[in-house]
Amino acid sequence: MALHQSLQQKLLQKLSPQQIQLMKLLQVPTAVLDERIKEEIEENPALELGDEAYNDEFEQNDLSNDEDEEYEMDGSENDYDNIDISEYVQDGDDEVADYKLRDSNYLEQDETKVIPHKTEMSFMDLMQQQLGMLTLSEQQRKVAEQIVGSLDEDGYLRRDINALIDDLAFRQNIHTSPEEVAGLLVLIQQFDPPGVGARSLQECLLLQLERKLSVKAEKSIDLAIKVLEKYFEEFIKKHYEKIQKGLNITDDDLREVIGQITRLNPKPGGNIETGIQNSNYIIPDFFVVNNNGKLELTLNGKNAPDLRISEGYRDMLKDYDKGSKSDKRQKEAVLFIKQKIDSAKWFIDAIKQRQNTLLNTMEAIMNYQYEFFISGDETNLKPMILKDIAERTHLDISTVSRVANSKFVQTEFGTYRLKFFFSESLQTESGEEVSTREVKKILTQLIEAESKKHPYSDEKLTELLQEKGYNIARRTVAKYRELLNIPVARLRKII
Repeated sequence: MALHQSLQQKLLQKLSPQQIQLMKLLQVPTAVLDERIKEEIEENPALELGDEAYNDEFEQNDLSNDEDEEYEMDGSENDYDNIDISEYVQDGDDEVADYKLRDSNYLEQDETKVIPHKTEMSFMDLMQQQLGMLTLSEQQRKVAEQIVGSLDEDGYLRRDINALIDDLAFRQNIHTSPEEVAGLLVLIQQFDPPGVGARSLQECLLLQLERKLSVKAEKSIDLAIKVLEKYFEEFIKKHYEKIQKGLNITDDDLREVIGQITRLNPKPGGNIETGIQNSNYIIPDFFVVNNNGKLELTLNGKNAPDLRISEGYRDMLKDYDKGSKSDKRQKEAVLFIKQKIDSAKWFIDAIKQRQNTLLNTMEAIMNYQYEFFISGDETNLKPMILKDIAERTHLDISTVSRVANSKFVQTEFGTYRLKFFFSESLQTESGEEVSTREVKKILTQLIEAESKKHPYSDEKLTELLQEKGYNIARRTVAKYRELLNIPVARLRKII
């Protein structure tokens, strides 16, 4: 087959580095944006935080005008002879920067601020601290440390004792017996919080009840221990009739037993870890305020950082413009500076595009769900999918998804994740489309209002919803109930 040449025209879609950068920035929540900006400032010395006035002279070219310009040098003389810096150096650049007018003898107000940090002891630190109070031999201490190190985040020992013995033998060359490990485990089970070191939920609850019984002897505590020892499966499945028949106890006795057990902590180690995790606060990306029936939307100020091009880099270009322009090394430096300045401009434009996209998307959501933002009633939420907002904002569905992901809005009725406002539709008997979130809200209200002695079954809940005009099947009711983390009727029953 003979070789031949031909000309062809093709249309290809290709994302520029700037578009990729913008897409990544859209996904970043406000709480992480500061770190992302700091990373960019560390990588690009031409970018810095400062006054907005210095950005004006670099705002002339949009991202679209800069995308085709590349500065890849091949080492030829033309690369250094055709350097145009006219757009970077303009008249009026001799204005003295504000940082040059500051008095270095006085500290800035921001530098005197002290930010307090909350410190807490982790679960494992607490275990190690209590372990240090025991009087043990060297081998016993190492075995005990192995047991403590094997506890999971909830405070349970999920590993088998024989597996711990094997680990000690192979990794630390320590030979021990099941009796020694079991004895040390009993000591660890006396640690605080009560219930740590348990190998099952049943043992965890029994450890806590035995601790309470040693402090205060009560009939209900002793009875609760018997229930967990003999009728644990019946208790968790709420087969209370079997328990009453087996122990010959009254309804009042059973209520006291249930009260004693439900007040116990099924995850003794989880409370300490949860306390540390709760220090991560939600930072809202938007604020919606009801001003006499008119909704006002504002963007969190952290989404609009004051970025500018470095004054020092601009001075370098001015010095080059005034010089002879004959030094090859100086020209290489100027090319490097131009690349960094262009990169800084792209990042500043990407941040501003991010702000506009966030505001446009949130404004469309706010207008679409106007009734909810006015009343705060979840039943006023309209069915809304990503496509609805994409059509209103003329953005791609993937862009709207990136904005809705991990973003929060603060309203007068609380702080909500943007994904909260998206839901599918369900048709009523009249043919009207309502949000599935409205159905879930009414389902929750029905369950809250039910008699706890005779809770509604899924069939009964389906009938009640159908009476209210919602065409819904029993399996859909069961699905929504599970999504709301509501147990079945039998498990909701209270004596």
